[in-house]
Amino acid sequence: MGYTYLSSEEQQKLFKEFGGAENNTGSADGQVALFTRRIAHLSKHLQANKKDHSTRRALLRLVGQRRKLLAYIKRKDIVRYRALIHSLDLRK
Repeated sequence: MGYTYLSSEEQQKLFKEFGGAENNTGSADGQVALFTRRIAHLSKHLQANKKDHSTRRALLRLVGQRRKLLAYIKRKDIVRYRALIHSLDLRK
């Protein structure tokens, strides 16, 4: 996933912080952190470009994917879920 707003070093740092290791890109916690970063980026873009409906659709899809992953984490380990919500500063 090569996104221009997030360099590979920043991605590795994000996965190291939330996924345990920089090459553990499949961890649910790391994916939620990456989705949160992308959601913030797309939200900022949509504030400036209100008529960009394809980006709005992509944003809604990302929010849904993040919600599903958070539900999975909550179901598996509630303590880890609460720590992740607190560290990412999500309102749940």
